[in-house]
Amino acid sequence: MTTPRTLDPGQARTRLPDLTVIDVRTPGEYASGHLPGVLNIPLGHVRRLLPEIRRAAERGGVLVVCASGARSETACRLLGAHGVAAATLAGGTAAWAADGHELHRPAARAGWTMERQVRFTAGALVLLGLLLGLLVHPALRLLSAGVAAGLVVSALTNRCGLAALLARLPHNRPRASDLDAAVAALRTR
Repeated sequence: MTTPRTLDPGQARTRLPDLTVIDVRTPGEYASGHLPGVLNIPLGHVRRLLPEIRRAAERGGVLVVCASGARSETACRLLGAHGVAAATLAGGTAAWAADGHELHRPAARAGWTMERQVRFTAGALVLLGLLLGLLVHPALRLLSAGVAAGLVVSALTNRCGLAALLARLPHNRPRASDLDAAVAALRTR
């Protein structure tokens, strides 16, 4: 198993032309802004595409990015466990943009980031639990308590069950044609 390397945005920018860059966020997040020339291969598809990613790594370096760096570290550990060396972008696309580098934002399919989707859904569930607790039965406030407990567990484990559920919604899944295009581009790099 190889330990994932971390590149800061400045290091990544200078090496960008020599790297195969894979964005492991959902298509909706990817559409909200991504590094130029990056391939969108959501985290759930990385294992299936190991042979193609391995070949790309043999031809040159692989850089894995996400919003903040957590999912890209997970992807790098998965790749490393299969003998594929990959680096992660420290701080993800948020750090890239904060460092003043360009994010490509296609107009066609803009979407909310996963973090924003989680905040909205968690907030809506908490309000729903409180409202149902007042109007229907006090025990329904447990819905709010359950969401709060889930958020605490998410913070402690750096894994979010709600994000995993939301990633399965149709707007967060890659279109077959988009994923096929990313795989074809991966094969030619």
